[in-house]
This record gives sequence, structure tokens and C-alpha cells, in this order.
Amino acid sequence: MPPEALSTPAGYLRPDAVAGTWQTTPQRLHAWAAAAYDCGKRRWDALGRNEVWRATAVSESSAAVLCLELERDGLPIDRPGMEALIARSAGSRPRDAADGLRIRADRDARVLAHTPGHEGVDLRNPGAVKALLAAIGIDVPSTRKWLLEPYREAHPLVPALLEWRAQERIATTYGYHWLDTHVGPDDRLRGGWTACDGAAGRMTAENGLHNLPAVLRPAVRAAPGHLFVRADLGQIEPRVLACVAQDESFAAATASDDLYAPVAERLGVERARAKVAVLAAMYGQRSGAAGEALAGLQRAYPVAMGFLDRAYEAGVAAQDLRTYGGRRIRTAGSLDPGSRGRYARNALIQGAAAELFKAWASTVRVTTADLGAQVVLCLHDELLVHVPAEQAAECAARVEQALTDAARRWSGGAPVRFVTDTSIVERWSQAKG
Repeated sequence: MPPEALSTPAGYLRPDAVAGTWQTTPQRLHAWAAAAYDCGKRRWDALGRNEVWRATAVSESSAAVLCLELERDGLPIDRPGMEALIARSAGSRPRDAADGLRIRADRDARVLAHTPGHEGVDLRNPGAVKALLAAIGIDVPSTRKWLLEPYREAHPLVPALLEWRAQERIATTYGYHWLDTHVGPDDRLRGGWTACDGAAGRMTAENGLHNLPAVLRPAVRAAPGHLFVRADLGQIEPRVLACVAQDESFAAATASDDLYAPVAERLGVERARAKVAVLAAMYGQRSGAAGEALAGLQRAYPVAMGFLDRAYEAGVAAQDLRTYGGRRIRTAGSLDPGSRGRYARNALIQGAAAELFKAWASTVRVTTADLGAQVVLCLHDELLVHVPAEQAAECAARVEQALTDAARRWSGGAPVRFVTDTSIVERWSQAKG
């Protein structure tokens, strides 16, 4: 293959170009940029005149740029605070490997002290833990947390074991090695970001950025002279359903800050039951109280319910679907027909919600840049924006306006209201939710 050729004889990009090591001269950079532009133009032209699909393509591309900035800039961390929180769960920083083993053994011993005669049980072996529980009269099919929770009062071993698991997760996954490896000298936590994780379409991140334990969140702290604007989309899935189903009656309910209140009034039931009905419709629960409430919802909002039913039927038939923004959802596979149907129904809503979120995040990135603001975290339906303290109030107002603007563009002007719970905080843990 000629050294200046961007593609192989078979028509594929050369591997070193994909890795970024080939572009070492202006001529090669030009060839790479020209190929990227041509690819983008071809894909843009393939969208035709569908304005919603085009708007999604723009926001998806912008989200990819945002991912690069998130990787570059990182999430501000209070390093001494994080070290103290890790120590609270994992113990003090080990002096050496032997000290690490001693700390680990001490952590185990505090649990096994509740069962004299069983000091040698390996708490990291689910089978051994299940046998230990059986020895004290607790017979469970597995040792999953949700199965053990009802037994908290039955024996002191259970709460000790559950606490140990939380501490063990910190020690092994978010301990001192994690802190030293992924938090840089500038006290920023960094990891790789992906703009789209597949069918759900959500942004994802590595190195704990997307699954940081709640006990460590107090150490996510704005830099001196800065604050966080934290914003979380409210009741996003049912509001998205009203939009993608084009149900005018259901869309009218979104005018309320609490969508479930007008739905409850229309159904003539309590708010809690209305919420159960809406969630059951989207997530597929059809039995018990959910099934009873769902019947009323189908009578009150037949357009939205018909949309979900058609998605379910398409999934059962293993037919491909497209999200509101045009991304393809493949339903064929090894799942049974019922599981495929539930997956298809949920993927249409979750996928559309992810598209709206990225349109919002991309808009926030642009409209707050002149304030010195940076988007530093995108977590499911939640944004964390780092901003100079004196600009925080203005940034919060722009974050909320960005949602209105992004939703209008993404939805094509659909009469659906989207809301966000926005707060200004120094530490991530200070935000409610």
C-alpha cells in the first residue's frame, strides 16, 4: 500500500489513520479532513428533507464534540476530600502489599465476628456467603442485595454484610489505585466518553464518571471561585412519549410541572396510581395494580397507548424500528417474542429521550460558553456545568432556556413541555435527586 494512500486496496481506511498516527504531515491531514467532510456530506444528503432527522444528526455530531471536551477537561475533584471518603470505606492507604492484605482481613473480620466459628468464610465467594446465611437460618436463592434487604432485622450479620459490600466496592473499584490513576495532577477525573451506546443512544463514560458511588459524590467539588449548575430532566420518558406519539391529549398534561397530576385527574384516580399506569405502559408491566390502572390509561389516551402497542407488535415480529430522531433499532435476535416486544417499546422511548438530552447538552455547551462555563458531566438525564461563581445564576437561566430551545428544534415544534430541576451548588452531593 502506498504510504500516502488513505485507504487500502480493498477500500478500507488504513489502520494507522484510524489510530491517528498516520496524519503526520499537512498533506495527510488534508486528505483525512477531506475524507471526513465527504463522508459527512454523503450522510447528510442521505437524510433527505426530514427536518427532525437532520436536527438529530446535528445534535449527535455536536454531542460527539462534547465528548472530546469532556475527555479533555475532566470532572473537578476535591482530592483530599475524596481520599478521606475512600478511607472511610476502604481503610487508610496501605503502606505496602502486606498492609493492604491486613486492612482487607480486618474489614472481613468485622463481618464474620457476628458468626463465631465461621471466621474462615470467604465473603467474596457467593456460594460460601449463601451457606453462611443458611447456617444462621436465612435461606435465600442468591445473595443479591434486594433479596437480603428484608432480613436486615433478622440477624446482625445481614446489615454488616451489606455494608461490607459497599465498602468492598470502594476498596476494589474506587480505591486509592483508582484515585491515583484517573484523577490528574490538576484534580480532574478523566475517562473516555462515547456519544452513543447503541440502541438506547445514551452518552457513556469510563473510569467511574457514570457510576460513581453516592458516598463519593461529596468530593465532586467545583474549583475555587466556581460553582456547579446541576440540572436534571423531570419526568422525561412520559413527556417524550407525548411527543413521539403525537398525542394531543397526553401532550396537554405536560403543561403541568407534575405531569402525573392532570393524568390522575383525567383517570379519576390517585396520583400514585396514575404514575404506576404510565410507567407500566412504557415498561411493560401488565399484571396486578399496574394492569388495572393501565386499562384506564388506554381509554383516556388511545393515541399514545396505540403507539406503544404498535412498537410492541413490531418487536414481537422482529421488525426494525426507528427512533423519533431516525436511529435504527434492531429487534431481531435471541430474545423470545415477548421480550423483543417489551424491548422495542422501551427502546423507542429511551432512545428518543437520549436524543433530546444530547440536543439539550449541545445547546448548553454553545449558549453558556461566553460565561466561561464548561459541561463537565452528562449522566443519563442530568447535566453538571462548571461555571465562575459570579456567572452561576445567569448560567442556570440559560440552561433552562436551552432546554426549551433544544426541545423545539428536536420535536419540530410539538406542543410538549419539558422541564428541568435546576440548582446551583458547590458539591455535586448538595443537589437533590
